[in-house]
Amino acid sequence: MARYQSIFTQVQVHGPNEEGIDLPRTSLPRLGRPVHSYWLGKIGDAQIGPVYLGAWGVASLVCGFIAIEIIGLNMWATVDWDPVEFIRQLPFLALRPPTAEHGLGLAPLQEGGWWQLAGFFLTASILLWWVRMYRRARALGMGTHVAWAFLSAIFLYLSLGIIRPVFMGSFEEAVPFGIVPHLNWTAVFSVRYGNFFYNPFHMLSIFFLYGSTMLFAMHGATILAVVRFGGEREADEIVDRGTAAERGALFWRWTMGFNATFESIHRWAWWFAVLTTLTGGIGILLTGTVVDNWYLWGVKHGIAPPYPDIWGDFPVPQGVLEAPQ
Repeated sequence: MARYQSIFTQVQVHGPNEEGIDLPRTSLPRLGRPVHSYWLGKIGDAQIGPVYLGAWGVASLVCGFIAIEIIGLNMWATVDWDPVEFIRQLPFLALRPPTAEHGLGLAPLQEGGWWQLAGFFLTASILLWWVRMYRRARALGMGTHVAWAFLSAIFLYLSLGIIRPVFMGSFEEAVPFGIVPHLNWTAVFSVRYGNFFYNPFHMLSIFFLYGSTMLFAMHGATILAVVRFGGEREADEIVDRGTAAERGALFWRWTMGFNATFESIHRWAWWFAVLTTLTGGIGILLTGTVVDNWYLWGVKHGIAPPYPDIWGDFPVPQGVLEAPQ
């Protein structure tokens, strides 16, 4: 039985292809014939396909392709269409938003208009994919928990790229497209507003982020620990608790004094993950609109210590502040 104490699935069961339930007559067909992969079966389900995109999925992919093309071609143009330099400098290339002089209006293509076009199609792609996800869940008779969790991440994306810039009156406040430029924007954003770490909603976001990793690790480890008793069949264990659920619950009662059920632990994990991006988005929206300096805000509310008064009033030499003649 020791072979089951692994992150890998040791036994693969091969049977008839799972085609899924029949689709309504107005739906587009599923794409691809199901195939089985031994190596994918080592870490998950061995069957690949069929895939159902539907009209919403196709529209989402088209918009996403247009956005990536706009971003990629603009980055490529900045290195004079040199493919070697494009690959070498790709992490540092950027497509930047319009400058402040354009405000919230449409900017010329070479002055931020391409960023606006890419942002429009990327946002459309994400929102269309959310609609697809929601409709697929309803079509299967499932709850829509996955769609609402995804919407929390979309809220953070919209806060950074659209909602906060609108509040600030300029798209210059938005995040550029690019890997390193995105990270640079984050660092400058924190310094500009007095150290983002003192933002209480950023604190909550990090708390829920770390809490999510802990909960998912604890839950995943518990299921792997009771696989020998059929613990991976969680749906069955929720309805008809067997020795796997009982042992897992008993383990945590013994070690922590808290008894989570096979159903409640998923609610805990869902909320922690959703609140990570939700509180992060709120913290972004408050920055520059309600609070201009998070460090001074922290000092005022007893979160951060004030700078120590070591030098006192520093004397300014005469003539330093005078304008040159």
